[in-house]
Amino acid sequence: MTQQKTILITGATAGIGLACAQHFIAQGERVLITGRNQDKLEAVSQQLKTLAEDHNQVVPILCDSADLSQIKAMSAKLQADNIRLDALVLNAGVFYPALFQESTEDLFDQTFAINVKGPFYTLQALLPVLNNPASVVLVSSVAVRKAFATASVYSASKAAIEGYAGVLNVELADKGIRINSIRPGITLTEIQHKAGMTEQDIADLQENMKGTPLGRVLATEDMIPAIAYLVSDASEGLRNAHLDIDGGFAL
Repeated sequence: MTQQKTILITGATAGIGLACAQHFIAQGERVLITGRNQDKLEAVSQQLKTLAEDHNQVVPILCDSADLSQIKAMSAKLQADNIRLDALVLNAGVFYPALFQESTEDLFDQTFAINVKGPFYTLQALLPVLNNPASVVLVSSVAVRKAFATASVYSASKAAIEGYAGVLNVELADKGIRINSIRPGITLTEIQHKAGMTEQDIADLQENMKGTPLGRVLATEDMIPAIAYLVSDASEGLRNAHLDIDGGFAL
C-alpha cells in the first residue's frame, strides 16, 4: 500500500489550487491548504472534508502569500505540530492586466509580492519541514513563452520564479528537494473576474480559444495530471522541467 503523502498547496481556496486539493484528498493524501480570507478558507475546508475519509486529511491555514510574517508563522506552526511535508504546490498568484503605459508601481509591487516573493519566501520558510526527498511544484504560466498585451508585469513575475527555480534546484540538491513547474494556458478560474473581465469578455475568450489545437479553453482539471505526476515519486529524476499545459496556445 502506498504511504500517505502530506502536501501543502498555497492559494487553494479557488481555481487550480482548489482542484489540486480536491484531487489529492480524493486520493487519500493529507492536504494543507492556505488562503488569505478566513471565511472562505473555512468554507472551502468544510467542503473538502466531505471528500475525505478522515477529516484530519484537511488542514486549513490562514496565510497571505504576500505577508512574510504570516509565512513565518505558518512555518513555526507546522514545526510545533511536527508536520512534515512531502510536497509543496506553490500556486497562489494574481494577474492584474494593464498596458505597459498604464502599469503603476502599485500594480507592479503587488504582483511581484504575491507571484515572486510569495513562493520564494514560502519555500525558504518551509525548508525545515520538507522531507528528503520532497517535490516543489511552481505554477508558472504560458505567458513566459507567449507574449500578449496587458501581461507585461504578470509575464515578468512568472519568468522570475522560473529563473530562481533553476538555481534552487542546485542549491537544495543535498536536501533532496526537486523543483519543477507547470505552465497553464488560458484556464477558466476566478482570475478572469478578479482581472475585471465581464461575462461577455469571458464568452469572447472562450470563443477565441476554439481556434487552438485543443479547440477549447482549459479547465482547472486539465492541470491535475501534470501536478499529480510532479508530486509523485515517479518524477524523482526530474529537475527544473516546465510542463506546458496550454492546449497548443503557444504554438
